[in-house]
Amino acid sequence: MGMINHINYMDQDGHIYCCLRNKVVKLDEQQKEKFCKGCSMFAGTAEGKGVECLWEDARTANDPWIADDPRREFLKNQIRHVGGHYVSSIIGFCG
Repeated sequence: MGMINHINYMDQDGHIYCCLRNKVVKLDEQQKEKFCKGCSMFAGTAEGKGVECLWEDARTANDPWIADDPRREFLKNQIRHVGGHYVSSIIGFCG
């Protein structure tokens, strides 16, 4: 798992997936000023078509990762992978 550049393109309504807020948001001036501007993951403006964000992605992801459907990207980021060691620990604790 390494740092991946996520290029989040706006949809037809101007929405993107925001990892910081973990939700789909409208990429307007308020979003840019209040969240993107101070975000440590912010890496660019995707040539004016969205935002680029650099963060460690637990998924198997290409670099750069292209997200052109913010709702689908939100759903994909809600899935958490749990390793075998963690599951064994829980079974040992509860079992």
